[in-house]
Amino acid sequence: MGSRRRWGVALAALLALCVQVRGEKDPQVYCGVCRALVDEIDWAVKKVDPKKTIQVGSFRISADGSQKPNEIPYARSETHLLELFENVCSNMDDYALYVDPETQKKTYMRFAPRDSEKMSSVDFNNFKFDPENSKSLKFVCESIMEEYEDEIISLFAHEADHVADQLCIEKSEMCEPSMQTPHSEL
Repeated sequence: MGSRRRWGVALAALLALCVQVRGEKDPQVYCGVCRALVDEIDWAVKKVDPKKTIQVGSFRISADGSQKPNEIPYARSETHLLELFENVCSNMDDYALYVDPETQKKTYMRFAPRDSEKMSSVDFNNFKFDPENSKSLKFVCESIMEEYEDEIISLFAHEADHVADQLCIEKSEMCEPSMQTPHSEL
């Protein structure tokens, strides 16, 4: 772990302590970041060639002298997911508070396109940009990653349905069931 990463972890821990002491934990921020985190990981997983595999498990030689390593898709392997975890929270710089002009509902939404992704017409007038908020989103993301790393790996490795709802509502209780996103039927 580089010194910059250690410094960031130390700063995140200090901020977490300050947040706990003051008793502040904005449910809207935590829910929004949890959903954004799942979206970022899901997007990165889908970018990987589905034919790419990785060998896992034992490399023991069986009684008949054969050796059969187990191969699984790389995209959802623990190895790949842990690699994604290294930088996924830096993507929170691309999110900001969005206020729906019709309902006035506040959510955190991506405002910047990803690599080779075209954004639909986004009305930037409805975003509330705040540099301090960006730091807060990254800190919350790192906190979620640290606390729920095993659950995130398990959900993505097992290709669970509705990962955002499972992680953000059921496992962590960061989002209220009423904040559940509608699922499109396939």
